[in-house]
Amino acid sequence: MHGATHEVTNVVAPLADYNVFTTDTALQEAVARAGAAGHVADLAAYGERLGSAETLRLAEEANRFKPELHTFDRVGHRIDRVEFHPSWHAIMRLQRESGQISQPFSDPRPGAWGAYAAAFSMHMQVEAGSQCPGSMTFAAIPVLQQEPQLFKQLEPKLYSRTYDARDVPVEQKAAMLVGMGMTEKQGGSDLRANTTRAVPVRGEGRGAQYELTGHKWFFSAPQSDAHLVVAQAPGGFSCFYVPRFRPDGSHNAVFIQRLKNKVGNHSNASSEVEFNGAWGLMVGEEGRGVPTIIEMATYTRLNCVMGSAGLIRQAVVQAIHHTRHRKAFGKLLVDQPLMRNVLADMALESEAATALMMRLTQSFDRAADDPLERAYKRIVTPAAKFWVAKRSIELGAEAMEVFGGNGYVEDGPMGRLFREMPVISIWEGSGNVMGLDMLRAIGREPEALAALAEHLGERLGGDTRLRPHLAGLKAVLGQPPESVEAGARRLAQQLVLLLQAALLREHAPTVVADAFVTSRFEPQWGRVFGTLPDPAAFEALIDRAWPR
Repeated sequence: MHGATHEVTNVVAPLADYNVFTTDTALQEAVARAGAAGHVADLAAYGERLGSAETLRLAEEANRFKPELHTFDRVGHRIDRVEFHPSWHAIMRLQRESGQISQPFSDPRPGAWGAYAAAFSMHMQVEAGSQCPGSMTFAAIPVLQQEPQLFKQLEPKLYSRTYDARDVPVEQKAAMLVGMGMTEKQGGSDLRANTTRAVPVRGEGRGAQYELTGHKWFFSAPQSDAHLVVAQAPGGFSCFYVPRFRPDGSHNAVFIQRLKNKVGNHSNASSEVEFNGAWGLMVGEEGRGVPTIIEMATYTRLNCVMGSAGLIRQAVVQAIHHTRHRKAFGKLLVDQPLMRNVLADMALESEAATALMMRLTQSFDRAADDPLERAYKRIVTPAAKFWVAKRSIELGAEAMEVFGGNGYVEDGPMGRLFREMPVISIWEGSGNVMGLDMLRAIGREPEALAALAEHLGERLGGDTRLRPHLAGLKAVLGQPPESVEAGARRLAQQLVLLLQAALLREHAPTVVADAFVTSRFEPQWGRVFGTLPDPAAFEALIDRAWPR
């Protein structure tokens, strides 16, 4: 140790102590459009906390120290307890106290749905694993509301802003989390291949008590206070509310076999479980379990769009931050023309995802009375989940490349960010399942589809570049069913791109909308990022995405 071997120069300090909300122009504008002005102060405060160096440290630790399964206590009692690092609990407390878990249902202020979407996507940028139990609890609320007697007992704990991680019966807790248990080894997305059985023990049908025997190959957030589970009852596949503890206070017969060793999403626990006479209540009509649980999945798919939009946004922010402080070949990376093309292209993707996320979220508040809003909720949700999740994976890899080798080491932010992206494409239905669900919704909602086509025609029909794409969308739907199914991914892509174009035309600056339409509907587009044709737009797009 006779002296320094090199001097550290031309390195980029980690991005920290910034406001996730007030630095996001597109998100702030979308929140205003959603009528959520009354929530802006809360969102700004939450954005400040999320972007703080302290919260970023907690998020990193929650992922570095993975949850651990303790099957037995030290004297041999079966406990099936998952233990988390204190940083996980700190992040979960931050999420719960912000009101995210139940905001669209429990917050009476106008714009609650838009505020929820903004907060969810911001939180996702910083720590994604905690959004899994939060998302499932949120999505369980509209399903449980269909059972008034049960919901009356659970409502205060679902709506609570207190984080309560104690492993005790839910009756003793100030708040609760609800998970989901659908997938089995032999079935995957094919829920009707499930073999878990439910036998009535007191009454039959809706609200009756059953005992479940079987297994679940993916049982998300096993530490949750209850799960909604699909099982075969005498009258067909049905949905059940299965709590962690029985009514007498004893542990329910839900035995955790192991935690999944996942590629990413390390802070969150996913598991395999066996039911050995687990106690549960039937939710919804007997034999209608798949539609009941799919209603929950519709809401979690909305969250997938929010989550992917958040991950895209964070990848873009990290890339622009890095290039504004790193030099190569005599000038900053952000001033290199080809790098500017890549950054501007990614910024476009982020704004389009944000606009679609916020518009889609509003439809969940309006779908009951409006065919167009129903089309957004039923048809666009699976298409958007498919497309935005897929685009996040490609964009994440491009953003990692901006860092060079520094992007491919665990010490930086990009590895964890990139590993979170594929799980959203898989979770709640892979790309093919989303395509099929979109087609099923189209078949069931002809009025909604007509309203959606009219909506797009009114907003884009005047653009000669887009008329062929609008016509192509209608032409695909007129093909034989087998051909339509085979082309479901192309249909979803075209539908989402046209909707994003319409939203940007209506709400974004002209430079953003023009760049999107010019690039996304150009025949050679889509192979890589960084192929925008107009260099004059690059600076405006980058500065709008991440103000200096």
